[in-house]
Amino acid sequence: MIKKKIAIIGSEGQMGKWFSKYFIEKGFEVIAYDSEKEVVNKLVTKAKSLVGAILNVDYVILAIPVKRTPETIRLIAKEMKRDSYLIDISSLKLKTFSALSKIPDKVNPICIHPMFGPGTKKLKGQNIISIPIRDAKKELLMAKSLFPDATFVSIDAVEHDKKMAMILGMTHLVNLSLANILSKEENFTLVEKMSGTTFKAQKILTAGIMTESAELLETIISNPEIRRYAEELWKDIGRMLILIQENKSEEIIKYINVTKERLAKNVDLDEAYKKLIAMVNSVEK
Repeated sequence: MIKKKIAIIGSEGQMGKWFSKYFIEKGFEVIAYDSEKEVVNKLVTKAKSLVGAILNVDYVILAIPVKRTPETIRLIAKEMKRDSYLIDISSLKLKTFSALSKIPDKVNPICIHPMFGPGTKKLKGQNIISIPIRDAKKELLMAKSLFPDATFVSIDAVEHDKKMAMILGMTHLVNLSLANILSKEENFTLVEKMSGTTFKAQKILTAGIMTESAELLETIISNPEIRRYAEELWKDIGRMLILIQENKSEEIIKYINVTKERLAKNVDLDEAYKKLIAMVNSVEK
């Protein structure tokens, strides 16, 4: 049986390594290329150039910085073989959507956003977002065939970037700011000794986000759609500080209760707290 060939562009990045391992285990022949680092994986076929990597393969995955993705799409699409698939996994989609929309008809575009990191061991329960380019049904079926254990959500590029402003943008922005504050704490050991459940969980989240590359963090928080959420956060913090300074406890309590009531319409707060406790307890075992 002839193995399917897949090229991983950016194979030495964290997600590039994850995809290389995943497709090797799936029985693919993996062609690896990285313009920034030497390919050291002995289980892959090392390509000497970008074009050399993509010429005769069935699939190409771009695991490269978002800012380089549209230009790379334009460079390689015309060189790829007929009926091959060009797969973009970037975290922002408007510019890559535009680039994929213009590739030659001989190449099939697949635009997905894996909502998991390189530490993921199993795909079951993990979300992958699919953004239609030409043929939504065909593209989704192909993506599902490559990642059969994942859960798929389909959405257009504009809505994708809007939702990512909240899902990724705000979480990363808030935690980046918190990481900066924590990094300046002179007696962090004492803070940890004094900490309870909430801080322990928050520290794990903050520290985990800071393991991502500076380039990825910059891309995520540079999403233009983040501005309206960030401005609302800024206003709310400012409002709270003024109310605290003016000792207006009743207004603060009212703000908290109204927010809690709105959130409870979509989130089981008691169940969330149980999961928080379980998460911290499992980490501390």
